[in-house]
Amino acid sequence: MDNRRQNFKRLAAARTNEVLRRLKILGNCSNRSHYDYTEEEVNKIFSEIERKIRETKAKFTFPHRDSGFKL
Repeated sequence: MDNRRQNFKRLAAARTNEVLRRLKILGNCSNRSHYDYTEEEVNKIFSEIERKIRETKAKFTFPHRDSGFKL
């Protein structure tokens, strides 16, 4: 069990840092002297990111319930 915990901590930290690094890189696209974009495009980007965050966070909820058929 301890090994599974260590694996989770190692992988979760590495993957979280990668997501944060990629978000920082995405932020570079905000430079108006290099890029042209609309508010609608920005909203579309962040709506999708927020949707995926909610979806992923839901996988971590306790208890893990199936929303399928129940009597």
